[in-house]
Amino acid sequence: MTDHLSTLQNRIQPYRAQLAEHPLYASLETLEDLRLLMQSHVFAVWDFMSLLKSLQRTLTSVDVPWQPTADAAARRFVNEIVLGEESDHHNGRTFSHFELYLEAMQQSGAGTRPVQSFISALRAGQSVEQALSFTPVPAAAANFVRSTFAVIEAGSLPAIAAAFTFGREDLIPDMFRGFVRELNATKPGQVETFLFYLERHIELDGDDHGPLALRLIQSLCADDATRWQEATHAAEAALKARLALWDAIYAEVITRQYAPVAS
Repeated sequence: MTDHLSTLQNRIQPYRAQLAEHPLYASLETLEDLRLLMQSHVFAVWDFMSLLKSLQRTLTSVDVPWQPTADAAARRFVNEIVLGEESDHHNGRTFSHFELYLEAMQQSGAGTRPVQSFISALRAGQSVEQALSFTPVPAAAANFVRSTFAVIEAGSLPAIAAAFTFGREDLIPDMFRGFVRELNATKPGQVETFLFYLERHIELDGDDHGPLALRLIQSLCADDATRWQEATHAAEAALKARLALWDAIYAEVITRQYAPVAS
């Protein structure tokens, strides 16, 4: 089983390296650049929760009458992550990480209309595809969400777990957090919440959620070669989708930086 996991991790390492070294991070220079990133990245924060809820729906019992599911360890893993991601608690406040991200966007001056319109469309009963098509979601973010929901709708539990596990935010390099810390020092009160989001999310991923997620992959796939293949393909697809999103945001940042200044 360990060999299967090592094989998967070796297969996706080139994509992880590309993400960790992506030129987007070095290109960010101003608060305006950070706003561009946040306005698209927020959709990745949102659809991460949809992957998590797919796991919760499958691995725990959410029906009435309740019945215990087969894998108690998987139940605990999923419920622990749901607690941290959907109902985090800090300094007397309870919040989901998506709500925290929206708060960070508002504090920084990033535009929230596209994501708020998207959520409103979902609440009104539109499908994900309808909401993506008829609200002002950035094209690259829409494509990212579509790639995630293709995995969810295909229904392979190993694939969903792999997209969740290997598409997390644990690839954000120290230099990016350093940039946000510098902004926080020079523009007090504008990126404090975003810095807290980054540090909180990475703390949970590295210390708790990451190791638990790897154990879940091992438990779901066991020694089944077909399941490991599904997990590997989904992990590769999730990382390629993130690379495409980062490429698009990078192009947007560079275009803004080199746009002629109106006289």
